[in-house]
Amino acid sequence: MDSIHDRTFGGERPLFGAHDVVLENITITDGESGIKCCHDIECRDSKFYGKYPWWHVDRSLITSCYFAAGSRSAIWYSSHMVMRNCVIDGPKFFREMKHLELENVKINDADETFWRVDGLKLKNVELHQGTYPFMFSKNIYVDGLVSDAMYVFQYCENVEIHNAKITTKDSFWECNNVTVYDSELDGEYLAWHSKNIKLVRCHIMGEQPLCYMDGVTLEDCTFDEACDRVFEDSKRIDAVITGAITEVKNPISGRIVADKVGKITYNEFAKSRECQIGER
Repeated sequence: MDSIHDRTFGGERPLFGAHDVVLENITITDGESGIKCCHDIECRDSKFYGKYPWWHVDRSLITSCYFAAGSRSAIWYSSHMVMRNCVIDGPKFFREMKHLELENVKINDADETFWRVDGLKLKNVELHQGTYPFMFSKNIYVDGLVSDAMYVFQYCENVEIHNAKITTKDSFWECNNVTVYDSELDGEYLAWHSKNIKLVRCHIMGEQPLCYMDGVTLEDCTFDEACDRVFEDSKRIDAVITGAITEVKNPISGRIVADKVGKITYNEFAKSRECQIGER
């Protein structure tokens, strides 16, 4: 592969069409679309400041790079990308992509990041600030995620998550086929309007989680005391809960078993519903 190193680029599309090249210690300053319509690119120890610096790039490896706040909407319409040991301060990263892998990456403005990504693998990733990361993405595998971004994982499909700490609101809405293991999920209105959600050894915090769902399985999960009105209008419930659950409200069908069940609430017109609720 050819090598370009220790150089600074600005203006419009300075590296358009580059391929089979190693970029090392380069800086993209101002302008737009520094690296565009490229393939087979390896980039190391570089800095990106201009807008849209990495569009329509196939087969790339990015390591130990920095993307400044001005590099907004930096990586779109690309495929088969691996990014490791990077820091991102710009919003609206990673859209309309296929086969994206991140490891040891910190994203400090996760606003509208990971939209319409098909095939996403994350390992030890941090997401901070911003709204709606992961919208409309599918085939996602996560091992190690810390996120305080708002409204994460909406309209997603085929998601497997391990070892996450997610602090948010309205997470996992309108999702299908999601499994979460050994994680902490903190926020109001968890997983509303979703189908086929499975939580294993998770701790759940926040008001009114797991409502308006079709197919929800809990294995050895725990609930914070503040979790109230759980499972409202949800059906096909199979929940085995360690410890206590404060309140169950208006579930449709299935079974809910906990060490201790607090308040069971059925509104007048929901009393005929058949959901088994009991203590073990």
